[in-house]
Amino acid sequence: MSNVDRAIKHLHHTISQREQSQTISFEECLKILTSRPASFVRNVFQTFHDMIHSYVNAGIDEYPDDPESINYVNYDCRNLFVNDTDRPFFADRLFANRLINHVDAMRGSTRQNKIYIFRGPPGSGKSTFLNNLLLKFSEYANSEAGTRYEVVWKLDRRVLAQINEGRMTSLVDRLTNLIGEYEPGHTDLNGAKGGQHRNGDFIEIACPSHDNPLLLIPKRDRRTFFDDLFKNNEFKWKLFTDKEYEWVFSESPCTICSSIFDALLQRLPNSMDIYRMIHARPYRFNRRLGEGITVCNPGDKPMKQNVITNEQLQHRIDTLLGDSNAVKYLYSSFAKTNNGIYALMDVKSHNAERLLELHNIISEGIHKVENIEENVTSLFIALMNPEDEKAIEGFQSFTDRIEFINIPYVMDLNTEVEIYRNIFGKHIDESFIPRVLHNFARTIISTRMNITSEAMLEWIEKPEKYEQYCDGNLQLLKMEIYTGHIPPWLTEEDRKRLTAKRRRRIIDESEKEGITGFSGRDSIRIFSDFYATYARKDKLISMSSLNTFFTTRHADLKEALPEGFLDSLLKNYNYSVLQEVKESLYYYNEEQIVRDLLNYMFAVNFEPGSVAVCRFTREKLEISEDFLRSIEGRLFGKSVDEDDRHSFRLETQKEYASRTLTQEILAEGKDPAETALYHSLHERYVHNLKEKVLEPLIDNANFRRAIKDFDTEAFKTYDKRIRDDVSFLVNNLCAAKYHYTKQSAKEICVYVIDNDLAHSRST
Repeated sequence: MSNVDRAIKHLHHTISQREQSQTISFEECLKILTSRPASFVRNVFQTFHDMIHSYVNAGIDEYPDDPESINYVNYDCRNLFVNDTDRPFFADRLFANRLINHVDAMRGSTRQNKIYIFRGPPGSGKSTFLNNLLLKFSEYANSEAGTRYEVVWKLDRRVLAQINEGRMTSLVDRLTNLIGEYEPGHTDLNGAKGGQHRNGDFIEIACPSHDNPLLLIPKRDRRTFFDDLFKNNEFKWKLFTDKEYEWVFSESPCTICSSIFDALLQRLPNSMDIYRMIHARPYRFNRRLGEGITVCNPGDKPMKQNVITNEQLQHRIDTLLGDSNAVKYLYSSFAKTNNGIYALMDVKSHNAERLLELHNIISEGIHKVENIEENVTSLFIALMNPEDEKAIEGFQSFTDRIEFINIPYVMDLNTEVEIYRNIFGKHIDESFIPRVLHNFARTIISTRMNITSEAMLEWIEKPEKYEQYCDGNLQLLKMEIYTGHIPPWLTEEDRKRLTAKRRRRIIDESEKEGITGFSGRDSIRIFSDFYATYARKDKLISMSSLNTFFTTRHADLKEALPEGFLDSLLKNYNYSVLQEVKESLYYYNEEQIVRDLLNYMFAVNFEPGSVAVCRFTREKLEISEDFLRSIEGRLFGKSVDEDDRHSFRLETQKEYASRTLTQEILAEGKDPAETALYHSLHERYVHNLKEKVLEPLIDNANFRRAIKDFDTEAFKTYDKRIRDDVSFLVNNLCAAKYHYTKQSAKEICVYVIDNDLAHSRST
């Protein structure tokens, strides 16, 4: 056998085995049901819920212990909308919470009777969102985790022949010939061995409405049947009590399945024979074929005849059952997406007509196909621009069935930055001083926000008290709330005033924002121009670049920004970087404070220029004027004059020699860190360190030069204390907490010094 023959034979065997194993008997269905009840008993709404949560893990709440939490959490939606998609959709925190809340409510509801309209302005990514959502739903529904089963009838001619042997013989022969005419390779019934069924013994009819096999248990018998089937466990309790499972007891099978069941019930004395003909197979979704998922575009013309039948199959059914009126094999295109998703891509043109056509279907769950009523239990989704809402004006009964879910422009600055990274590459971060890229996103988002926020003003009654950190409209503060972050510059009083009710009001205001301002397409175009203009290998993009871009290079863009926003953004930036530099210089590490104070207590006993090993810390000290001044600067700041500085140094030396060393340490055996002098110095040190950490260093010209010379040969010429301070500062800025590079860390330190931020701000 050649390799080609072997490969084809193996492929044929694999496909045949897989396809044959997909169809299972009703009894096998019940075995699956008892082993995995929650996954078997699912309609489209429950499956949609499970799909979303399979791709989106539980969100992260940055303040889990906050008693005023509103469960506004950070959901990672990348697996749902970004990964393995042709065009990623970036769901910001606001939209992700909105979507998850709707999905959770969807699962817990009874029969939906709704259409979910995702409403947003052009350029908000609605189409990309829906395409990715349907892609992942299809993937999940066709996977083992998302498998649901649909009815497949296998009408057994041998069983039906027993009804009237004489009458059926001729019909069987005629039907055999008919099937043989359309099914190549068919073997005549006479060739079958006794009791052995073959394909020719059956007429296979797949339910066009994709009914769950459990619906073929008569309604009045279902509670008793499930009571007998399940043990008294948690699932059984939910099945009989939860609203999400009401459909199991209330829904009916499609007209075709009902007709087949009734016809067989009249002809067969034993209902077990009927259930032996009921089989099931996985419900396979295929958007391109309209199976389980149907998407209509505005330009798609409606079908002239929305009635589907199969004359050949109808003839076989009539011949087998001996009654042309028993089963009418007739259905519409809505049946193909029953228990699936029917979507309208923008409600305009022909889709506006389709939306109105859905009125009765959504209201009653029934669609008329000629004189037959067809069950339709689908998840209906539509996309709509705000200006297209006129298509449903005047239909109050219909609007009550609509659930609007807003997809505005991105309002979360972290998501806006992720979009830039996705389009232009993650390497763009290397071109920016940290925070500047996010400040560009803040500038874009400011145009999408309402100028006045009643919820913010009800919370912060006097915005001017935060003028050093925030704009007068409190937009910068609101942006932080939208990202789930509560800034540290809020007073303790206002932090306590941020109750759950107030926080919910602020989040709810996002429903009315993101409709105007720079669209997603606008922001990408503007960023492309900004990045191309200022990205350089030898210079990082700074706040100065951002300000120049919006005020000088593109003054027309500034008109779209709220008045004074850029000035407030700069103040907020200055505050933030100052805090970063201060915290990076000293983390208020107690061990370091102890070393500094013990070294100082020891060093004041020596003349500047001396070198000695501290008896308390065992460190080798180069006791210079810079060394003593650097610690003294942290003890009382720079405001003290030289005479007071020397007086303090002499008093400290006197106290150390007369009491601390001789009485407390040597005579009483106290630890040096337990002495009165140490406690006095510690209290003064910590107070001034927190308030004035940078001032003594900024006033030292050597400190600025050392920063610029860091990581060069010239840096080795500086005093050891300055080298230690600068190295400590730069290394901490480069740590994971702040994400600076050495270059950007040096630039931001010089920026803080040159703009005198430590003196000009009351921190």
